[in-house]
Amino acid sequence: MDCVLIRHGIAVDREDWKGQEAQRPLTPKGIERTREVVTGLLRLELAPTHLLSSPFARALDTAKLLREVFRMRTEVLLCDELLPDAPPDKLFPVLASLPEEAYVVCVGHEPNLGQAAGFMLAGKPVAGLSLKKAGVCCIRFDDVPRAGEGILRWWMMPSQLRKLR
Repeated sequence: MDCVLIRHGIAVDREDWKGQEAQRPLTPKGIERTREVVTGLLRLELAPTHLLSSPFARALDTAKLLREVFRMRTEVLLCDELLPDAPPDKLFPVLASLPEEAYVVCVGHEPNLGQAAGFMLAGKPVAGLSLKKAGVCCIRFDDVPRAGEGILRWWMMPSQLRKLR
């Protein structure tokens, strides 16, 4: 299984948003830059089979861009395990429920994604692991996804992915 972790794009600032935190959307610039990042991901010849997203609007908007650009037929699956404050080890049962050959894309937030990457790679949180907005990494599991058994394939900044388009 390949597991791609992507942080949502640039969202409206908390201070400027008057609605519920869960409904805070991407900005127009966030949509544009995230689309460029996702277009760059096409150059890496990813073949996603499953798309999981935090139910928060900014992550779901990012997931919908991925679905559109990759022309995926599957629906975006909402996953509370990708919420910002979700315990990162709770993602493992979700991943383990998918086929072994799945190519899964998980769209979420920090600090959850950086902590999840730490659990995947080292079996525990790893200081300094975090994704910038619209940053992406890919971790491979040769068997059922378990803590500490992931292999880092790549970790890319959004600026690097935008250059690939």
